[in-house]
Amino acid sequence: MTQQPQVEGFFHSPSNTISYLVWDPASRRGALIDPVLDFSAASGTAATHSVDAVLERARELGIAIAWSLETHVHADHLSAAQRVRERTGAATVIGAAVRDVQTHFAPLFGITVAGDGSEFDRLVDNGERLALGELEIAVLTVPGHTPADVAYLIGNALFVGDTLFMPDYGTARCDFPGGSARQLHRSIERLLDLPDETRMFLCHDYKAPGRDVFAWETTVGEQRANVHLRGRDADEFVAMREERDAGLSVPAMLLPALQVNIRAGRVPDVLKLPVTWTD
Repeated sequence: MTQQPQVEGFFHSPSNTISYLVWDPASRRGALIDPVLDFSAASGTAATHSVDAVLERARELGIAIAWSLETHVHADHLSAAQRVRERTGAATVIGAAVRDVQTHFAPLFGITVAGDGSEFDRLVDNGERLALGELEIAVLTVPGHTPADVAYLIGNALFVGDTLFMPDYGTARCDFPGGSARQLHRSIERLLDLPDETRMFLCHDYKAPGRDVFAWETTVGEQRANVHLRGRDADEFVAMREERDAGLSVPAMLLPALQVNIRAGRVPDVLKLPVTWTD
């Protein structure tokens, strides 16, 4: 039987984000997926308590962190990828389409970026594989929520970022620049082609109505009954998703998060607040 990875999730309550420590039990080589920086937009204060707790857990378990994996450019929290890199030497990885996200947002904030994604240590595309001890990390591109979303398949564990939520909660919004509900549907269909027993780990949970506990692990088989997918063909899904997105508010952390996350988690001394006049 193929060796499977060990996984521990760490819930960051201010952003409802789950970061993951995943490792190969044989070699104790590991990866940290979607690490979160503690940040208060109201006071402009930042801290590393949450990510340091994950790194301390890795130390206790004797795990050497080889990779810091981002599923996409997050709009709801600041990435702690630089803290991981500084503490462990782990390479920061993101989908190659991050260049499109940088091209769109850097001018808005007056940010200078290289234009080739070189703020990150490694850009990956569909089908690429990264070594994780005796295991491999397979990259699957899953655009839709943003154009740069990727999922990581490690053994029987699939990390899907914001593409899907728990089956009782639904799917990701697609109203960010470059997002597409139709692309999201195609990406979800691709993920659901994996074996039913594939474990699926999600980046967020907000507790669906009637559920009293946070949850972030499900399976491909269980996701086939997702409340946004069940009984809907592609056109019906797109209509539903676009109607829902039209009523959603802007994420509270959008502006600071984008300025940091398109730079691989590097936090400037000053964050900018663009002003848009409305009628």
